[in-house]
Amino acid sequence: MSEAKTKPTQASAKEFLALIQEEDKRKDCLKICAWMEEWTGLPPVMWGDAMVGFGKYHYKYASGHEGDCFRCGFSPRKQNISLYVTMGFEHIQDLLKQLGKVKTGKACIYIKKLEDINGEVLKAIIARNFERMKQYDWVTELE
Repeated sequence: MSEAKTKPTQASAKEFLALIQEEDKRKDCLKICAWMEEWTGLPPVMWGDAMVGFGKYHYKYASGHEGDCFRCGFSPRKQNISLYVTMGFEHIQDLLKQLGKVKTGKACIYIKKLEDINGEVLKAIIARNFERMKQYDWVTELE
């Protein structure tokens, strides 16, 4: 089995965010970080060199592949801010419609700027996902 490339580091998430060159993106990311810290009750942790995560879970698939990942997080990318807040979209379709101007990928939500979304809906998506994670039989440990 290959080892996961993205792991928690000792780097400061807030220092990483403070270094974002684009002022509006930096402010948005600092606000998202503050929200996620408040909503989850967990501190921000750098995962790899560009992702800020909150909490941790261990997964183990039937195939034998296993690893750790953050329960929710985000990353300031060049084109957008990637929000890693859900494990699939089937259980949040109602909320996704209310979230605002977003695009979705396989497991993330892309936003251009924070003012494009409804923060209370994002909070509800994170809460629903945290609860849903308890139901997966391949999630073996939650922090």
